Amino acid sequence: MGNVAQRLAEIVGENHVLTGEQITDDYAHDEALEGPPHKPRYVVRPGGAEEVAAILATATEHGLPVTARGAGTGLSAAARPHPDGLLVSFERMNAILEIDTTNHVAVVQPGVTLSELDERTEADALGYTVYPGELSASVGGNVGTNAGGMRAVKYGVTRNNVLGLQAVLPTGEIIRTGGKIVKTSTGYDLTQLIIGSEGTLALATEVTVRLHPRLAHGATVLAPFADLDRLMAAVPEVVSSGLAPHILEYIDAFTMGAITYTTQLTLGIPDEVRDATQAYLVVALENRDADRLDGDVGALGELLTALGAADVYVLDGTAARKLIEAREKAFWTAKAAGADDVIDVVVPRAAMPEFLARARELAAKTESGVAGCGHAGDGNVHLGVFQKDPDKRANLLHDIFAVGMELGGAISGEHGIGRVKKAHFLELEDPNKIALMRRLKQAFDPAGILNPGVLFD
Repeated sequence: MGNVAQRLAEIVGENHVLTGEQITDDYAHDEALEGPPHKPRYVVRPGGAEEVAAILATATEHGLPVTARGAGTGLSAAARPHPDGLLVSFERMNAILEIDTTNHVAVVQPGVTLSELDERTEADALGYTVYPGELSASVGGNVGTNAGGMRAVKYGVTRNNVLGLQAVLPTGEIIRTGGKIVKTSTGYDLTQLIIGSEGTLALATEVTVRLHPRLAHGATVLAPFADLDRLMAAVPEVVSSGLAPHILEYIDAFTMGAITYTTQLTLGIPDEVRDATQAYLVVALENRDADRLDGDVGALGELLTALGAADVYVLDGTAARKLIEAREKAFWTAKAAGADDVIDVVVPRAAMPEFLARARELAAKTESGVAGCGHAGDGNVHLGVFQKDPDKRANLLHDIFAVGMELGGAISGEHGIGRVKKAHFLELEDPNKIALMRRLKQAFDPAGILNPGVLFD
């Protein structure tokens, strides 16, 4: 493999090819809780699409497994490299190429982080609205997993906010899909096919994202419910109210206690209300006009009270910001609490009460624990799973995933399948769909070098 290292150095420069002890532990994993880290044989840090193309052509020629890495914040081990493979790190490809205020788009390289893009667009009162809970995540990583987040109830997930890609195929060909256009009916939509493919079809080297106006005024409402079923029944009523929340979350009492304790956050909820609460609904509204926002907050409070909330609290700016930040980092809270896995099943909104009830029943039967929060507005349930025995945990996860699919949902709403959910995916999903996905994989990647072991065996 010495000639491979030499060829990679010719492509990106010797300083941007790492081998052996030069490869730090950070390159060996993402944030998935399950499975061991693996250091790759090579790490390469390209500076542009042409270099990526040459890297992939070299990998195809030598049969090297290739894994793409953005910021490494994923939760499915899709960025965990193959031990005999090549890791393409996009840390150098981190330029914001254009902010187009006429077409309301930004054109960025895949290594740009969400925080960098947010800071750059703020001056133009615009923003990229995909916030998957970790602002150090990269836009390219968002594309790989079709990341979502709390604002998806109003603005959608990554695939709703990416208009075009420049991407490199494993054969070394560079293609462009979509662009600054908001619609197309011209052949297959390759943009949407690549989004969410977890680095198995092509590597995105440039991303055109949709920008939305930033609304000047916002408010966050917290509503405790003594009964989780009543909270879940309230969610479709809030969605259909016309108030258009941009955040609509539920947080169970255990998770709320954990995140408020770890962040030293005081929400002003009396002890007697807190002790009687099973779960909280968090609703954030925004408007360009302060008076209209006040009217919406009043209407929301009346609605939540009528739907069974024990009380309604309009949080001040500091408390609201801290609560949303704490909710975004709920994964880290679950990890600190000793969770052995974190899952993100998505079901139809109306099925959420049944799904949660059955998940709790399955956990109780195996002497396991499940607790968490979720995007109530779009049916995406995030559960920390507490079960140290790997066999019991695997069986429990399989049964929970099966319930989600039985109710019309899917194994993952935004984290992806990666390596850690692959066995469940292959067993539970429609075999005809799996066969079609395999044929698509073969068409894009005939040599099978892109992220082998992710999605498929």
